[in-house]
Amino acid sequence: MAEYTASKTRYTETEGTDFYRHCGKSGLMLPPIALGLWHNFGSVDNYENMKQMCFTAFDHGITHFDLANNYGPVYGSAEENFGRILREEMSAYRDEMVISTKAGYDMWEGPYGNWGSRKYLIASLDQSLKRMGLPYVDIFYHHRMDPNTPLEETMEALAQIVRSGKALYVGLSNYDGPTMAKAERILDELHCPFIINQNCYSILDRTVEKNGLLKQTYASGRGLICFSPLAQGMLTDKYLQNIPKDSRVARDGRFLHEDQVVSMRPLLTELNDIAAGYNMSLSELAIAWLLNKPEVTTVLIGASKPEQILSNLKAAEKQRTTEMEAEELALIEKAVNLYHA
Repeated sequence: MAEYTASKTRYTETEGTDFYRHCGKSGLMLPPIALGLWHNFGSVDNYENMKQMCFTAFDHGITHFDLANNYGPVYGSAEENFGRILREEMSAYRDEMVISTKAGYDMWEGPYGNWGSRKYLIASLDQSLKRMGLPYVDIFYHHRMDPNTPLEETMEALAQIVRSGKALYVGLSNYDGPTMAKAERILDELHCPFIINQNCYSILDRTVEKNGLLKQTYASGRGLICFSPLAQGMLTDKYLQNIPKDSRVARDGRFLHEDQVVSMRPLLTELNDIAAGYNMSLSELAIAWLLNKPEVTTVLIGASKPEQILSNLKAAEKQRTTEMEAEELALIEKAVNLYHA
């Protein structure tokens, strides 16, 4: 089989560099939609489908691919599979890609296999680079706040990683606003290029609005990339009527349960009606809602097939051409607030 050749229209279809957004005040530009490899790229998934999803993403201007050390379900397997795709199919395009990975959650047994010590972070990144066959990643994240390691130690480890050439930029994931503010002061003193935060954010999950992260990120000129923008699939038309047998709820249930879906269905139906007023699907509305916010740089999507990537790209295009009026945005807030009242 011939090595993959990228589409020659991968940038012209997206209206060139206007498609991309600066990550906060940094010089790095990211696409409004990025591909996350949390699900469907691991040890139990179809390799040919993984390749086609990566090809589809890149062919349509998605240059950012996001991983973590423990994406699996077998830890490290998503990095291994992505590394194979890079090595066998996409190596010619490495300099057109922004590749990120993370460390912070459980990775190996013993006291040095998780959280935020210097030993764990540096060792984990070395392992990640080996799995992917790369000399460096573009962005390396600390994956979660560590209550037991001094913040100075964790931030110094990130700075050392950049100085060693193993990452170009660093990010923080799952931090709250006050802790992020302390971390950025340390990183600034170390002259470490901290440019981005990665947090869960969606119409249904407003944690970053409540814990100060959204405000602090924007005020300090850092970017924000949002994972789970569709709330594990709830903000799609998949569950509006019933729960399909091939859905994640039916097959897995680790991150989304049937009772959650059923209890949320009246709100989902109302949001779907609001989306129809924009001539959007529910998932398009959810992504456009995020991209409409000045604090948000990129929406991080997951996909199980190439068609889903193309659908999410349509949402980004609709956001660029549809002005979301304050009155309609207020309807979304009213629906959510009434549900939680």
